[in-house]
Amino acid sequence: MKKRFLALLAAGAMLLTGCGAQGAANSNAEAGGDGGAKDNLHHLTVVLDWYPNALHAFLYEAQEKGYFAEQGLDVDIQSPAGVNDAMSMVAAGKADIGLYYQQDVIQARAEQNVPIKSIGAVVQGPLNIVLSLKDKNITSPKDLEGKTVGYAGTELSEALIRSIMKNSGADPDSVKLVDVGFDLMSSMTTGNVDATIGCLVNHEVPQMEKEGFEVNYFFPDDFGVPKYYEGIFLASDEMIDNEPDVLAGFLTACSKGFEDFKNSTDEVLQVLLDNQDEANFALDPDVEKKSCETLLPLMETADAKFLSQTEACWQENIDWMYDEGLISAKPEVSDVMVTIAY
Repeated sequence: MKKRFLALLAAGAMLLTGCGAQGAANSNAEAGGDGGAKDNLHHLTVVLDWYPNALHAFLYEAQEKGYFAEQGLDVDIQSPAGVNDAMSMVAAGKADIGLYYQQDVIQARAEQNVPIKSIGAVVQGPLNIVLSLKDKNITSPKDLEGKTVGYAGTELSEALIRSIMKNSGADPDSVKLVDVGFDLMSSMTTGNVDATIGCLVNHEVPQMEKEGFEVNYFFPDDFGVPKYYEGIFLASDEMIDNEPDVLAGFLTACSKGFEDFKNSTDEVLQVLLDNQDEANFALDPDVEKKSCETLLPLMETADAKFLSQTEACWQENIDWMYDEGLISAKPEVSDVMVTIAY
């Protein structure tokens, strides 16, 4: 099983994953001051999961305010040039930190023993939703019986639909899954499918609402699928073993950027807009503002601090993926995550 589970969860140009990005390094001078000062900083390459968007605002804030430099770091933030660059480049030693997805790390370790681990969870719960136009009256898995669901051809999406149907006492075989590739939104708005899985609550929902569509959606983890982290920072085993202090400094700076994001959201959003990749992924300020409102309570909750992760969450997802046939063996939790003190 070689497919990347979440790398294709995209609709049009509005999702966090995908391919065809050009490396977009942020060159803010405050990250290191003048050239001489910058030479004294530890250089880190951070590869995003997708072009800059609201999910990444805290990173650009940390760079803008010099929080990375305070930790002795010169951080180069890059967009990926391929669907799994954030993982493959880190594993190959061509990048230091990647922003990617929990299930992919489990799969990579279980199936290929890729030497990477999660060092922190960026979003404490799923963003992925089952989305439909309101007039379809689809508000639960039971409502999907006899319906057509568009998806991006990933095994994870198939497993999610199968699992939520079984957990709701519905018939998984009654759902017709149609691989619509990246056309998740358009396949729904044109009536080719009744619903989709793979759209993200922080992007497709505000985007469609701005375009005048009324929608319904629900989260798979409300119907028996274990809660999972939508985005994680990952690093190589080698870096975790040899440079935990560097990783701690990175996480510290990210946390400071996130505090600004919480407390001065509009200002931090403007920092993001100033660092957007207009040529490849121009941001709609209204959509990104709504995205921020959706993301903030999911990135840190009353029970989970920003960047925190638990062994229980990882074990639940390992068990679920194994039970659904997404992995052929269960990796140890210690093989897929580590706690970095900072």
